[in-house]
Amino acid sequence: MVQASKVASSVFGPVVLGVVVSFLTTGYLGCKKDEAPPPLPSAAPAATPTPTAPLELAPEESVASAAPVESVKKATGGAPAQSFAKCCAALSQNAASAPEPTKTSLTTAAGMCTSMVKAGQTGPGIVSAVQGLLRGVGMPSACL
Repeated sequence: MVQASKVASSVFGPVVLGVVVSFLTTGYLGCKKDEAPPPLPSAAPAATPTPTAPLELAPEESVASAAPVESVKKATGGAPAQSFAKCCAALSQNAASAPEPTKTSLTTAAGMCTSMVKAGQTGPGIVSAVQGLLRGVGMPSACL
């Protein structure tokens, strides 16, 4: 019997102590009153925008820009390979001022263009090879 009371006191003592501590902690921390929020700062009056001149929109000249492209494409079919030397030079010039991922594509396309011009190829063969190497970079107008 003595051992049973020792076990009971050794188990119940910490349990009772834990319950008392948790009640005291909850009572101390849990009953705080909410404070009113601080007042919002007053908004400054909105500044009136200064009047600007109305924007004038000019229509695009899509017919005029499409016509030279078609005439250039017609000329490239039978043009000698030396007419594409300007295209190769434009690719090299664009590669010099382009950022790195674009610079690599332009440099590769310029090298391919130059080698094809030296080999005597003409027209659509050069254009399609260069377009394939550009990987989404726009072709210079000298190549169209």
